[in-house]
Amino acid sequence: MLPSFEVVARMRPVAVVGTPTVGESYADRPAGAGATAATPHLAPYAAVEVDLAPEAGSGTVMLELIGPDGARLSVAYEDASGAVSLCVDHEGQPVRRRSRRFGTAKVRPERFGLALTGTHLAALTLEDSSWIVRGRIALEEDAPGLDTRDPDWLAGLVSGWSGPPVAGWRAGGFGRLGLRDVRLVTGRDGSPYRPDGRILFTATSAGPGFFDTAHTSVWSLETGMDTNPPELRHLSDLFFQRPDRAGGYGDHATHLVRDGARWLVATSTWGDFPSRRSQSDLLRTGDPDNEVGVAITLAESDADLLQGRHLLATRPLDVPTDGLRSVGVWDPHLVHTGEEWLVGFVSARKYFSFHPAYAAGPSLDELALRGAVEDRRATEGTTLLRHDGRWLLLASDGPNNPRGRRRRYPVWELPGLTEAGELAATYGTNIPWPTVVPPAADDQPWWLVTFDGTPYGGALPGYGTHGDVVLMRSVD
Repeated sequence: MLPSFEVVARMRPVAVVGTPTVGESYADRPAGAGATAATPHLAPYAAVEVDLAPEAGSGTVMLELIGPDGARLSVAYEDASGAVSLCVDHEGQPVRRRSRRFGTAKVRPERFGLALTGTHLAALTLEDSSWIVRGRIALEEDAPGLDTRDPDWLAGLVSGWSGPPVAGWRAGGFGRLGLRDVRLVTGRDGSPYRPDGRILFTATSAGPGFFDTAHTSVWSLETGMDTNPPELRHLSDLFFQRPDRAGGYGDHATHLVRDGARWLVATSTWGDFPSRRSQSDLLRTGDPDNEVGVAITLAESDADLLQGRHLLATRPLDVPTDGLRSVGVWDPHLVHTGEEWLVGFVSARKYFSFHPAYAAGPSLDELALRGAVEDRRATEGTTLLRHDGRWLLLASDGPNNPRGRRRRYPVWELPGLTEAGELAATYGTNIPWPTVVPPAADDQPWWLVTFDGTPYGGALPGYGTHGDVVLMRSVD
């Protein structure tokens, strides 16, 4: 039997500039007018922030991303009024926006930030130590000719700020407002990949909005006795090239596998999900021929994916859905049993009604559907685990399932998907994944690293900024 678990820590590693590439402190001298610096990017996940000077002023601080074509994405904060606004100037046609409901800081901010996440520009203020999204522009609507995923445009980006004195500034890659889709980094056999003893996992770094503002990140977690509280450390960011189009995407819900001297990276194409059809259309469609669905891709790399920022070329990972009514697949999990590959995934019969499934085959290009759990409508986080000589499939039953199958971590035995019980663990909000970490030695505990649906960033972003990282330990 798998152990029971209890919550021992909750963590929220928020950062607007998550990977600084340029920065300067002005603590010892006044800094007016501003500064600029070249900040090339692999994908449109960029950020700029300033530390506002302690004394209140009367000027306007502006943060900008400037493209090689002259396009300017800017956000502004008026110190006297607290007003926050955004402007997109593309091809000499500036579009200015300010939220009437959310566009005024309630207290004088400690910092002011700009975030480009996919095709969205956001302005944020740090108020009472929490980042609040004060405005957001959908660039596909307000600057339809601007391709933020174009590699040449990204390579030529310049970051900057201007206005009255600030205490410092930094720019680089966008960080995260929360983490979700926590997935253990594993070896080919499904065991934890722990080259230095730390737990490694991938996560979805949430942006200031829906799924297309997020991207994949890699993290380490130190849980040793000398580390109290546990230490969570950001290692790297992964972006993806689609096999059928150019540019960098923030695809996520990713499994990172160490396979000999190379990495396998299986991910879900959530990076442009809402832009392909309106949400109302997605929610009412059940047509298997609908082209709006999420798919799974696979990348291979011999680079050090545990540090830095990477743009990975991908190919389709075609998981079979024969006999299933499927409009999309996501949440891949890969394991080699020593005889064949197993691939766990989620299949959606429509958006959003989805359930676990798994396939197997001699290679990742020769898979056959082995089973699916079709009596669920909100179950995901499909995870394969070897325990006591058996292969198990774990998942997470969300609150929208039928009665008796809600808010729990079910466990099935392979190959027949016989339900064998459930994890005895706290089930939080949203649909937390059952990311179980077996011990490295008999005298060490099991861990469960998951997440919840706690939002962040104020009322404007809506769904998608979740969540807290929730750490659980086995109970003796």
